[in-house]
Amino acid sequence: MLKPGPRPGPESGVPSMVQVPASDGDEAWMRLALEEARRAASGGDVPVGAVVVRDGAVIGRGHNRREQDHDPTAHAEIIAIREAAAAVGAWRLTGSTLYVTIEPCPMCAGALVLARIDRLVYGAADPKTGAAGSLYNIVQDERLNHRLAVTAGVLESECRELIRSFFRQRRQPKT
Repeated sequence: MLKPGPRPGPESGVPSMVQVPASDGDEAWMRLALEEARRAASGGDVPVGAVVVRDGAVIGRGHNRREQDHDPTAHAEIIAIREAAAAVGAWRLTGSTLYVTIEPCPMCAGALVLARIDRLVYGAADPKTGAAGSLYNIVQDERLNHRLAVTAGVLESECRELIRSFFRQRRQPKT
C-alpha cells in the first residue's frame, strides 16, 4: 500500500507553505465561492465552491458535482478552471486567482499548477487531503515548473462551518 510522504515542514525537509497576505477584495470573491459551495450542497454534493478571477472579473466558477455528474473529477476547482479556460480561449490562466472554500486536493492542486494560475486563495485548510500546505504542498513545489502564491484562511470560519454542518446533517439518523 502506498503511504503518504512526509508532511511539509522544516523537520521533514519538505518545504512548507509560503503564504502571502490577503488583499483587498479577497473576502468579496470568497463570498462568491461560498455561494457556489451552497449550490453544491443543494445538489447533494460536498459544499465546495470556486471562482477564477482575472482583471477584476469572474471568468470561471464551479462547485462540486461529483454526485450529480457521477464523475470523481467533478471538483469545484476543475470545473471553474475549465470554464475560465473556455472563457479566455486558452489553457494558460496566467494573471488569474482561484478562490476556493477548502484547500485543494492533490488533483486540483496539480490542475492549478498546469493551468499556470498565479494565486490561490482558500478558506479552510484540509488536513486530510490538502495539497496547498497541509498534507502536501504541490502548488509551491520547487521541483515543478510553476508555483502559486497562496493566501489561506479567508473567511475560514464560514467555509469550515459550511462543510461541518453538511456532514452533521448527513450523519443524522433518518426518521
